[in-house]
Amino acid sequence: MEYIAPEDESLATGTRILCCQCAVPIEANPSNMCVACLRAHIDITEGVPKQATLFFCRGCERYLQPPAEWVVCALESRELLALCLKRLKGLNRVKLVDAGFAWTEPHSKRIKVKLTVQGEVMGGAVLQQTFIVEYVVQHQMCDACHRSEAQDYWRALVQVRQRANNRKTFYYLEQLILKHKAHANTLGIKPKHDGLDFFYASENHARKMVDFIQSVLPIKCQHSKKLISHDIHSNVYNYKFTFSIEIVPLSKDSVVCLPKKLTHQLGAISPICLVQRVTSTIHLIDASSGQVSDISSTVYWRHPFTPICNPKQLVEYIVMDIDILKEHEKKSFPGQGVVSNKHVVADVWVVKASELGLDVNPVHTRTHLGHILKPGDTVLGYNLGDSNVNDDNFDKLDRSSIPDVFLVKKYYGERSARRRARNWKLKHMADELHERNSSSNDDYNEFLDDLEEDPAFRQNINIFKDANKIPVDTDEIDPSLPRITLAEMLDDLVIEDVDMTEV
Repeated sequence: MEYIAPEDESLATGTRILCCQCAVPIEANPSNMCVACLRAHIDITEGVPKQATLFFCRGCERYLQPPAEWVVCALESRELLALCLKRLKGLNRVKLVDAGFAWTEPHSKRIKVKLTVQGEVMGGAVLQQTFIVEYVVQHQMCDACHRSEAQDYWRALVQVRQRANNRKTFYYLEQLILKHKAHANTLGIKPKHDGLDFFYASENHARKMVDFIQSVLPIKCQHSKKLISHDIHSNVYNYKFTFSIEIVPLSKDSVVCLPKKLTHQLGAISPICLVQRVTSTIHLIDASSGQVSDISSTVYWRHPFTPICNPKQLVEYIVMDIDILKEHEKKSFPGQGVVSNKHVVADVWVVKASELGLDVNPVHTRTHLGHILKPGDTVLGYNLGDSNVNDDNFDKLDRSSIPDVFLVKKYYGERSARRRARNWKLKHMADELHERNSSSNDDYNEFLDDLEEDPAFRQNINIFKDANKIPVDTDEIDPSLPRITLAEMLDDLVIEDVDMTEV
């Protein structure tokens, strides 16, 4: 019988050697070392960093992909894994076999990635190793969020302008914006000498503001856009939009001279009218007949006109005598417009307050304030007879039809006492808009006086109780003065820190 040697024995006698480090019998290999000694003496991951940093923006929840791109990645997603692998610089020296996330606490600001790599060592031997790379998440604000937080980044601008001698229309617009919260998406508000600038991050937010202003004031709007950049590959255009809004140059208590064509359209109203208030339409009243009319924005810009007298030109007059017109004395004709039921037309004889006691004759005029005037009262009006009016429509009028004095409103005496007794306040959009609104700011104080005197003017405004106002003795104040009642005031929101007690 022939003896056959075992196959293992023949292989062992021909190819087995001892490890040069630990003398363990191993198969022959170019390094003459066992696997354990190879791993102990050679590290194929030596050039791969075991720690790295990821930058995360908390504003938009994006990660920085160098050099300047910010990408959105969910936790343990393929996109985040690809971003982590790109952050490792020495990974190209070895062959990546497997990669995956190791569990970490969600709020630890640490991301661990488990990598399996292969690398060629001495003499062509291939070694495989598994290790973990720890990424530290650091917070860094991206450029877009940085510009947005700095309130200096905008894509759309709304410019609101009015060519008037006072800013009472802007104070009224501010209160309407606050009541309807139309400034929620505004990045910033900058006051200008003739208006306000509103900055927005998108065109849609700016258009909403334009639509809101158009619904509360008679305006004219123009739109333009400027090309900032253009991507020819994706056909993406980057524009900056500008909306220019012009409010009608009229304010409350101004006197205007209407064009002849417009007077016929408004029911043959007198050309010289008083602006009662400016809301979504222009409210006019004819002092000689009590006829009222409302002019929309479209009609005004089709037949524009400017004021011939502004509230800064008001003069104090003393009422010497008053005679209310009877029904048969009032002029009426077919096609006449609407006549106001809240006003009473009367003949009034007045004297300037500065000429009271001198040998002067009273001046006769006709007014719509017959329901609140009595002899001895002080009234504010315009001296049209001695005024130098530069207006084309006014020059075409017959001098006999122009009154010498145009009375506007009753004067309720010293305004400082009324302002001290004022127990209400208004809110503001930004403090910088009212930095100059001290007690000497006539425009703002006159706006507050107008709110007290005109209930219809303040019905669209939120008025709040002023808890910090020091109470004053109201006995010295005439009870007939116009005041805002408590029923019209709102309670201001007060946030106080209250100590918690044990139950």
